[in-house]
Amino acid sequence: MPIIAIPQFVLIFFATVIAGIVNALAGGGTLLTFPILLAVGLPAVSANVTNQAALMPGFFGAAMAQLKDLQGQKKRLLLALPAAAVGGLIGGILVINTGEKLFRELIPFLILGASLLLAVQDTVRAWLMRRSDAGHIQLTDAWVILPVGVGCIYAGYFGAGASVIILAVTGLVIDDTLTRLNALKQLIGLVSGTTAALFFVFSGQINWPVALVMMAGSLIGGVFGGKLAGKVKPVVLRWIVVSIGVVVGIIYLFK
Repeated sequence: MPIIAIPQFVLIFFATVIAGIVNALAGGGTLLTFPILLAVGLPAVSANVTNQAALMPGFFGAAMAQLKDLQGQKKRLLLALPAAAVGGLIGGILVINTGEKLFRELIPFLILGASLLLAVQDTVRAWLMRRSDAGHIQLTDAWVILPVGVGCIYAGYFGAGASVIILAVTGLVIDDTLTRLNALKQLIGLVSGTTAALFFVFSGQINWPVALVMMAGSLIGGVFGGKLAGKVKPVVLRWIVVSIGVVVGIIYLFK
């Protein structure tokens, strides 16, 4: 593990506070923290798994905040959560066994892909709302297993943009309101991410001093971001993050 200096810890902390605010208001905070971890010297795989493990408290808080919207979705949860756990584990295994060189080569494409997903987030949400309001497609809850499993493989492999993917795939097979789909997404993301994170613990790839600093920053940023909700336009913040993600992705593409 590289030696992180105190000024770098300070940088990581404040970057994660900002990421926590971004996640609370718009989503996509991982696109800010991942490049920072690379910049301070963490290997690509270690930066990825540390980033994912450190941001799990955010999924937990979001899931707890929407517990009421999970009422009546017990059957879906019983089907989706095992698929999420398996998908997250597979994604975690894949990223650990990808190898540093190959993962570094994939970084620009993963960042650019996540930026694209974040850019179309509003479009995806609008489509989900129209589909939900139409109510003309009837699918059984069992259809949720495969798309959730596939979406969570990506989430376990590279967390940035995972929320958009999970929301989209659940909306493809479940006819319900966006609010309830979003609540389902929070718990699916929590289970998927936690399963991957538990695997990462035993991989020895998590930089724990960095992860603990990030957990504190994420919590503070999330609380502050929650208070700012309604005062800052999420669309403005989202496009700032998308722009940063595109620039960072292009830099790594030609680096």
